Amino acid sequence: MGLLGKKKKPEWVRVASVDDFHRSTMVKVGKHEYALYKLDDGFFCTQNSCSHEYSPLSEGIVMGDEVFCEKHGSRFNIKSGRVVNLPATEDIKTFDVKLEGSDIFIFVPPA
Repeated sequence: MGLLGKKKKPEWVRVASVDDFHRSTMVKVGKHEYALYKLDDGFFCTQNSCSHEYSPLSEGIVMGDEVFCEKHGSRFNIKSGRVVNLPATEDIKTFDVKLEGSDIFIFVPPA
């Protein structure tokens, strides 16, 4: 809850620049960590923690549209968040991404 008991509104937050971006990276907004990916057809964002054992997906291996969690080998589709390979059984959250010039923004839900 924000000031005077009002919920914080969702907002677009600048998290990175195209110019200094690699294949994947962790970005932080407030207390929340997100994994940001550069794929052949654009930029995508997911929660940073694996739904199996909370390892950072931004440190995982990106192949095609999938990210592999290095801890136990769970795989997720970066675009949809769907589990592709066990041991994870729960999908991960995805977040909208937009570009304005060379700035990368993610749509952050209310806290």
